[in-house]
Amino acid sequence: MFDFLASMLKVAKIPYTENAALAPKSTFKVGGKARLYITPQNPEELESTIAAVHSAEIPFFLTGGASNVVYPDGIYEGAIISTQSVKEIFYDPDEITPDGAVLVSCQCGTPMAAFVDFCTRKNLTGAEQFAGLPGTVGGAVYMNARCFDRSVSDILYSTKHIEFEGDKARQVEVPFNSEDWDYKKSPFQAPVASVKSQLYITQATFRLSPASPADHDRIAADCKKYIAERVDKGHFKYPSAGSVFKNNHAFGAPSGKLIDDCGLKGLTIGGAQIAPFHGNFIINTGNATAADIKALVQVAQKAVHDKFGFNLEPEIIFV
Repeated sequence: MFDFLASMLKVAKIPYTENAALAPKSTFKVGGKARLYITPQNPEELESTIAAVHSAEIPFFLTGGASNVVYPDGIYEGAIISTQSVKEIFYDPDEITPDGAVLVSCQCGTPMAAFVDFCTRKNLTGAEQFAGLPGTVGGAVYMNARCFDRSVSDILYSTKHIEFEGDKARQVEVPFNSEDWDYKKSPFQAPVASVKSQLYITQATFRLSPASPADHDRIAADCKKYIAERVDKGHFKYPSAGSVFKNNHAFGAPSGKLIDDCGLKGLTIGGAQIAPFHGNFIINTGNATAADIKALVQVAQKAVHDKFGFNLEPEIIFV
């Protein structure tokens, strides 16, 4: 079936690599190889790729910047579909919503850094808290990423996704509905009966507020401030996926503090370590495996549950 899929991709002129090394393609720098690593160049190629993989009945995983992902050790007997080349940004300064917001549309593979930089250049405010966030727009929307008390859903206007009716794919645009979103939750995470029931994000449109040219320096300074805070917290000291567990604000303490209170900071399994500088980070100290990371996740979950009766919910995704 892999040969069949490769031939379909070749005919459609969609780029792909066989037996692709995965570790260099994620922020965790972990993983073996994928039988196929496919890089569609636009939403139409992405739609064709997903349809082809469905037709070939091959397991697959769709990713953007792989900044919240742990790729498996060994050989992944499936296809990794990367959206990183699907990254156009669209903006019409004359398109203004009734309440005075302007709209910026980003294809799913747009780096969040590129989106924030675009807003800064255009003197648009509202996205500053996401400065320095690794990964892509599609991943941030899927996870409803939250940074400095601001969620992606706070500025979301609409999304576009691919959905299937039988064997036929189509792209659908859906306006934002707050009832479908919650803390680090999005409708795209909802359990599905089959891969054909899944919705695959292709684009997101955000609401921003226009600012005067005089505000440009303030917007740029805020972005630098948030990036500096990430640096100070150690986000970029080692390969990682940032926060491993979601916070539960109803519990009254961040997950990192619970892990710290269990005395787990610095705990090492293989090449993975619970960061000595942040209880909710697991870092790759040089030769971590997916198994090492998963083992640390399980140790932290058990320790926190035994001490506090609280179940830590991972936000990182094990492929």
